[in-house]
Amino acid sequence: MKVIKLRDGKERSLLRRHPWVFEGSIASGRADSGETVRVVAADGRFLAWAAYSPASMIRARAWSFQEAKRIDAAFFEQRIAHALALRSRLPIASDGQRLIHGEADGLPGLIVDRYADVLSAQFLSAGVERWKSTLADLLLKTTGLKRLYERSDASVRSLEGLPEATGWLHGEGPTEVTIREHAWRLTLDVAEGHKTGFYLDQRDNRHLFAETVRHFGCQRVLNCYCYTGGFSVAALAGGASHVTSVDSSAPALARAHAHVKSNGFDAWRHETLDADVNQTLRQSLEQGHRFDAIVLDPPKFAPTAAHAERAARAYKDINRLAFKLLDPGGVLFTFSCSGGISADLFHKIVAGAGLDADADGIFYARVGAAPDHPMTVTFPEGEYLKGLMVIKR
Repeated sequence: MKVIKLRDGKERSLLRRHPWVFEGSIASGRADSGETVRVVAADGRFLAWAAYSPASMIRARAWSFQEAKRIDAAFFEQRIAHALALRSRLPIASDGQRLIHGEADGLPGLIVDRYADVLSAQFLSAGVERWKSTLADLLLKTTGLKRLYERSDASVRSLEGLPEATGWLHGEGPTEVTIREHAWRLTLDVAEGHKTGFYLDQRDNRHLFAETVRHFGCQRVLNCYCYTGGFSVAALAGGASHVTSVDSSAPALARAHAHVKSNGFDAWRHETLDADVNQTLRQSLEQGHRFDAIVLDPPKFAPTAAHAERAARAYKDINRLAFKLLDPGGVLFTFSCSGGISADLFHKIVAGAGLDADADGIFYARVGAAPDHPMTVTFPEGEYLKGLMVIKR
C-alpha cells in the first residue's frame, strides 16, 4: 500500500475526522488517480485510508479513519447500506430522494438521487471514479432498482483531472421521470435537468412556502430563478391567486407551466417570464408592481470563499429590490446555495439589503437543505444551502 506522509502539524484535521487532505499538507508520497493510500502523520502514526487525487488541490479524501478497515467492495456495500438505512428513518414526503450525499455519508465525491424507479448518480472525485463499476452494481443491488443514469458532468470533475461522463450505466429507456412530492406531481429529465435532474434539497422548503402562503394569505407571488416551477406550484397549492415565474431558460419555464396544469391549477393563475431576474425586479419596481410573497433562489454566486465579496454584492442587490417590491406584511423566501457564503454572512447580507431598501423585517425562520442532504459534525462544509424567511413590517 502506498503511503502519504503529512507535514508536521498537518494531521489535526484528520484527527478530527475531517475527510480532506490538501496538497500543501503533504510532505511525501504519491499514487495513481483514485488509488487507496495509507495516510500517516509526520511521526508515522496511522491517520486514514484515503483516495489519492494527483490533479486536485484536495489531494486525498478519507475513506476511513480505522486502521483495521479494508477498502473493498464489502466496505462500500456497508457504507451504502448505512446511508439507505438513515433515509428509511427520515420523514421524506416524496419518491424523489437523495440517497448518497458525498462526504456526509462517508463516500466523498459520490452523489446519488432516486427519482421513482431511476437512480441518477454523479461520480465527482478520483476515488469514486476508480470504484465506479463496483459502486454502480452495489447501488442497484441495495436499492433493488434496474436503471442507473450517470450525470458526471459537473465542473468539479475537471478539478480532479476527469472528463465529463453521462449516459446509462445500467438499463435504458426514457430519461423523463415523474415523481410525487407532498401532494404534487413533478416531472424531470435525468439527462437534461440541473444537478442530477432536479433540486430535491428544496423539497421541505417548498412545502413550508405553501403553508406560509396559506397562513399569511399571500395572493400575488413572484418566483425568481424559478427553474421548473416547484415554488410556483407550492404557492398555488397555498392559495395564491396569481404567480409570476421568472427564469432565463425557456425549456424550464415550459416545464413549470406544465407542472401548473398537471397539478390541476388554472393556467391563467400562472405567468412565465423568460427574462433576466435582476432586470425584471427593476422593471417591476419602476412599473409600480407589488407582491405579497417573493422567492429568490438564485444559482451559485460564490463557488468558493474567494468569490464571496462579489457574490455578496449580487445577493444584496436582488434582496434590496425584493424588499422594495414587497407590500407590508409580505414574505421574502431568500436562498444562497454558495459554499463560499456562510449562514451568518448571508444573514448579514439580507439584513443589509433591508436597511438599504429602508425596510424593516422579522427573520421568521432559517432553513436549509432537506434532511436527506445531511450536514455532519465532522464536515461543516456540507452546509451549502442557506435560506431565510423574512416578514416585511
